[in-house]
Amino acid sequence: MYANAGYLNDADIEIEDNSHPLIVSGCGIYRLIRQPDMTTVRPEGRRDYQLLYISSGKAFFHLSCGEKEASRGCMVLYRPGESQRYYYYAKDNSEVCWIHFSGSEAGAVLDKIGFAASQILYCGNSFNFFELFRDIILELQLKRPCFEEFLCLYLRQLFAGIERTQLDFATERSPENSFSRRELEATVHYFNEAFAQDIRIEEYAKNQHMSVCWFIRSFKRYMGVTPMQYITSIRMNKAKELLKNTNYSIQEISGLVGYENPLYFSRIFRKQIGCSPSGYRKG
Repeated sequence: MYANAGYLNDADIEIEDNSHPLIVSGCGIYRLIRQPDMTTVRPEGRRDYQLLYISSGKAFFHLSCGEKEASRGCMVLYRPGESQRYYYYAKDNSEVCWIHFSGSEAGAVLDKIGFAASQILYCGNSFNFFELFRDIILELQLKRPCFEEFLCLYLRQLFAGIERTQLDFATERSPENSFSRRELEATVHYFNEAFAQDIRIEEYAKNQHMSVCWFIRSFKRYMGVTPMQYITSIRMNKAKELLKNTNYSIQEISGLVGYENPLYFSRIFRKQIGCSPSGYRKG
């Protein structure tokens, strides 16, 4: 069995500490190689929280709602005092990451990110959860200066990643919006790369096999602004950067950020920023 783990007190000691918002007491990764299976049984549970992430294969958990299979990409939570029984098999190429933690904010944060409704959340693999677990293990092993602060930051990053996946999945499942996260990411990436070009929203939507109205409405539902407003904000931010950090003329900057007509650029800049490009450069 491959095992890589780190502990706050150099041993797997259950810590119930509510004097801190969050505290990490242990973290590890298990992967079966020669051993055919592994079973963990804790009838009385633990005094702290345990969160498990199935990074490969699958595992089986006895939960309050019965036995459940958790596949790759799932997070499973055991709260303090909850009976624990779970197992996995080498034939499934199973790899499981786990972390033990406690703290005065732990319960509320876990409820907020989605565990109030279920002990198992599917989080996928787009967020780099595995690397986060490895970072936490390394901090526990090396115990460099400020490592406890980094442990809390990494744990909060883990929670934020879980919450983001749940919000993304909820939006994708919404019957009123089938504009997927991948489509949004591709669109945002394209706009940030091609902002200086003559981007025509109608042509972009057509090339993506979307109706123009549906594309604009869906993009705004995600981003809070229309596609053209988003592109304009990118252009204005780039223009401000060029005005402050280069000697390019206003006419040159106008062309660099996508406006052939410097007068039109100045008018848009004043409307968005509240002053003229030359006034911004002097100020």
